[in-house]
Amino acid sequence: MLGFAPMHLPPGPALHPAIAVLPYLYRPFPFLEAMGKRYPDAFTMRFPAMPKPAVVFHRPEAAKEVFALGADDAHAGQVNAVLGPILGKASLLLLDGKEHLRQRKLLMPPLHGERMSSYGARMVDLTEASITTWPERKRFPVHEHLQAITLDVILRVVFGIDEGELFDRLRERLMGILELATNPILLLPMFQRDLGPLTRWTTLTRTLTEADEMLYAEIRRRRASGERGDDILSLLLDARDEQGEPMSDNELRDELMTLLAAGHETTATALSWALRWILASKSLAPRLVRELEAEGALPDLAPERIARCALLDATAREALRLQPVVPMVGRLLQKPARIGGYDLEAGTPVLVSIYLIHRRPELYPDPTRFDPDRFLRQRFGPHEWLPFGGGIRRCIGMAFALYEMKMILATILARAELRLPLFGKVHEVRRGVTITPSGGMPLVMERRASGSGQRVN
Repeated sequence: MLGFAPMHLPPGPALHPAIAVLPYLYRPFPFLEAMGKRYPDAFTMRFPAMPKPAVVFHRPEAAKEVFALGADDAHAGQVNAVLGPILGKASLLLLDGKEHLRQRKLLMPPLHGERMSSYGARMVDLTEASITTWPERKRFPVHEHLQAITLDVILRVVFGIDEGELFDRLRERLMGILELATNPILLLPMFQRDLGPLTRWTTLTRTLTEADEMLYAEIRRRRASGERGDDILSLLLDARDEQGEPMSDNELRDELMTLLAAGHETTATALSWALRWILASKSLAPRLVRELEAEGALPDLAPERIARCALLDATAREALRLQPVVPMVGRLLQKPARIGGYDLEAGTPVLVSIYLIHRRPELYPDPTRFDPDRFLRQRFGPHEWLPFGGGIRRCIGMAFALYEMKMILATILARAELRLPLFGKVHEVRRGVTITPSGGMPLVMERRASGSGQRVN
């Protein structure tokens, strides 16, 4: 067993890194709750992949200091390096410094502004089509259906690939990659190696290679033909940096995989938790439908009207507060820094616990209660509500993800009457980097609804 961290660092669990990381990998929320109670401001923990003890902060003031660090003060790419074999070396999540800022500027325009409304109709259509396949009056796991919706959104809206042979083949490979990558043990570098033809990592890398061949072929075809649409890949093909240089094929591939990883499982999981809490309240679903009616979003589910629904937006934000999909974000200090009252040397990993900040009662009274109205009563700062991280590393897809959540939730609430099963309790389970509801978030659909959002008898 290792001793406690040095005295100039916060205290922490006296466990060997290989042992200490296991409860975080498999029971992250209970583990963080225990750490938060024992260490009220910050704690030190050793992770197997990190050369030095990591300091985990969970006060908003410390998060603000971490997020204020500049591009040369702290790096995140090294903290995210475990994702490199899947996302690629040119992924925004793995880049630091000038290269990170360059890629971020190129990726920002397609994910913000007026372009969002052109994506909304497809999100609504895909959700409506999915609902027609859901079983009635029968318990079923909604998470897998939400995964299918968000994957189809990525393929059509991000990749610009529609129905056809390429769509079917690539969809199959991407589903395989995403499912294989959900094993938490693959987050440890020691397990990211070929241990035989039937092992999970070997199968994952083979499937990745097959998907890459299709993506590179599509990138080359679109570049050569000049074919463009309003999808994100088309916009990235035409994007130029400050020197007038386009993104390379490798950069395009890696950013497409990054957008897939950041926008598929994460959004499906956030939607699953949102439905769990909406349906646990007797009054919230009817209120949301009434808001859709008041804003003129029914019966046609007009995206621009859905986007104006304040309670719907608050519901999505509260779901992300109560059940953040990713519990922590991190940086690696490149220079000495004073954070949370501690003088930290260069090379120290600093982590911000999103989960624990979202559960601080002085910030969120009655923090374990699902209460969307708190976001109607008050605006929270970027170091207080931080499900997408913060600072120059805040998730570039935040606006896209919130928009997609609202489109899909509105469509489900308008087109289906759902309830939670009478028996069975949902708990958190880890799927790769995300924390999802157990059992695929089981629901029961009593009936499909008409276009007005009212029940069909």
